[in-house]
Amino acid sequence: MVVKFPSSSEDNAGDGSSRDGAEEQERLAPVTPLRRAAPARRRDGDDHPSRGGGARPVAELPGGAGWNNTWGTESRAPVAPPVAAEDDEQDDEAIRQARKTNGLAIRQLARRGMSRWELEQVLNKREIDPEVYGPELDRLETLGVIDDASLATTLAFTQHSRKGLGRTAIQQDLARRHIDPELIEAALADIGEDDELDRATELAVKRIGQLSTYDDETARRRLHGFLARKGYSSSVIRQAMDAAFAGRRSRGGSGVRFQ
Repeated sequence: MVVKFPSSSEDNAGDGSSRDGAEEQERLAPVTPLRRAAPARRRDGDDHPSRGGGARPVAELPGGAGWNNTWGTESRAPVAPPVAAEDDEQDDEAIRQARKTNGLAIRQLARRGMSRWELEQVLNKREIDPEVYGPELDRLETLGVIDDASLATTLAFTQHSRKGLGRTAIQQDLARRHIDPELIEAALADIGEDDELDRATELAVKRIGQLSTYDDETARRRLHGFLARKGYSSSVIRQAMDAAFAGRRSRGGSGVRFQ
C-alpha cells in the first residue's frame, strides 16, 4: 500500500505557475500488515462443536497456559443409588424376628419354668439367629421374665418337698439345665441336713411297708437302691434305713419271705 504526502510546493495553492513545473515527490511510509490469527489445529479425536459431541475447546491464555472450563463440561460424578429402602427392609425384618423371639419365649415360660439355656435351645431349633434372640433374651432377663436364680430356688424346693429328691439329685437336675453353679449352691443352701434326713426317713418308712414280704437282707438292698436313686447321700440313707427297720420290728415284722 502506498501513501502519498504532498510536497512543500503543493502547500502553496495560490501559486499556479509553480504547479506545472514542480516535480511531484512521493514518500513511501512503511505499513505493518495485520495478519489474521491462524485457526487452532484440531487434534485427532476432537469433535466439532456443531456435532454435539466431545469436550469444549480449551481457551488459550497468554503465555501458553490453558484454562480448563470445568464448570462448562457436562460430565458429572456418578450418583450412588439410594439405600434407604434396603435399610428399612432390614429394620422391618429385625423387628419381626424380635417379636417372634419374644412370643416363643413367653409361651415356653408359661408352660413350665425354663432356664435361659433351655430357651436358647428352643430358639435354635426354630432356626432363629443367635444375633437376633440374644438381645431379646437379655431384655427379658433384665425385666425379670427370665430368672435362673429364682428358677433354681423354686425347683430345689418342689423337687425336695414333692418328689422327695435329695441334694445330689437336685444338683444334677439344675446342672442339666445349665444353671450357674453359684446359683445352684445358693438354692441348695435352703435345704438343711435335718430337712433332708427327715424327708429321706419319711420315704424309707413308706417304702419298707411295700417290702413286707421280703426278708431283711432283700428289703434292705431294695430300700438302699430306692433312696440312692432319689439322690441322698450314703450317711443319710443309713440313718433313714435304721429308722425304717426299727419301725418294722416294732410292728412285729418277721423278716421272713414266704413263697
